[in-house]
Amino acid sequence: MFENENLTCFEFGQAYLMVEIDNQFKGRKIGMERTKTCLRKNVSNVKILANKLISKNIEVDYQEHSWGTIAKFTDPDGNLCAFKDSFKFEKQILKYKEMD
Repeated sequence: MFENENLTCFEFGQAYLMVEIDNQFKGRKIGMERTKTCLRKNVSNVKILANKLISKNIEVDYQEHSWGTIAKFTDPDGNLCAFKDSFKFEKQILKYKEMD
């Protein structure tokens, strides 16, 4: 669908798969470095889900940007995951499609 220097977004059936390099988080396993990727899911309200994670003592990196709101966190295996607001993502996709 689109790409830039940090991510590539693929069509994935009726959804999408975004593969993103992220150099802010390191693997949580002791003594182990790994390539940083992010598994991201679009949601209607990032803040609500971020607060639910925080209430369960999960560290969340909540960020609001012009291109959208995201909440990054790691799963128990140290994999980086994120929620992103679906409204701004849909606007982003339309912009890339118009450029084609």
